[in-house]
Amino acid sequence: MAETILELTDVQAHYGRIQALKGITLNLEKGEIVSIIGANGAGKSTTLMTICGIIKASAGTVRYKGQVINDMSPDKLPGLGLCQVPEGRRIFPRLTVEENLDMGAFHRKDKAEIKRDVEMVFDLFPILRQRRHQAGGSMSGGEQQMLAMARALMTRPEVLLLDEPSLGLAPIIVAHLFEIIKDINKEKGVSILLVEQNANIALNTANRGYVLETGHVVMQDEAQTLLNNPDIRKAYLGE
Repeated sequence: MAETILELTDVQAHYGRIQALKGITLNLEKGEIVSIIGANGAGKSTTLMTICGIIKASAGTVRYKGQVINDMSPDKLPGLGLCQVPEGRRIFPRLTVEENLDMGAFHRKDKAEIKRDVEMVFDLFPILRQRRHQAGGSMSGGEQQMLAMARALMTRPEVLLLDEPSLGLAPIIVAHLFEIIKDINKEKGVSILLVEQNANIALNTANRGYVLETGHVVMQDEAQTLLNNPDIRKAYLGE
């Protein structure tokens, strides 16, 4: 039987008086990739930020490995194995690649293992090895996205929250990036909750998917079933 590692139950969230999430219920099982798709303003990124406590849930519960984390400080979550790669990458632009990776391991004390993990992410993202002494802000958008993901992997996550990893990137870079996402899931055993505007690549990558509209889950199913749904294809795939 599959083990649920992350679970949202009737989660609501507000920006001031504006209600952004209106009762989100979803779950991520260990070893899965689950995609959240929907139009701009549907509440996709808000869902991830609410999981991380950046936005506080005004109702409902967020459970990680069975523990309610609604009121937990966001900086405590990476140490528990839950890490977000935010929309827009948010690397430290003036720090080198290596220094950015060190920031990812800020909560860890196992120096020998940290060194091994640096080599692991360099193997996963070879371009970062070449850029290791370069300032993060001087790299291309695709390279910065790889750095943001590599930095998150330095926390040794069990669950990775990816927010719009394809945003602003060329199609060939996006295809390469999503192959790495699959590899992180299969080879590293990391469960992934993926928010992605590109519904086609999101559903082709995921095991299951949720469709959000104006703060509600309006559909959920196996990813391939959603991909073949004519309403989904018309609304999100441009057909």
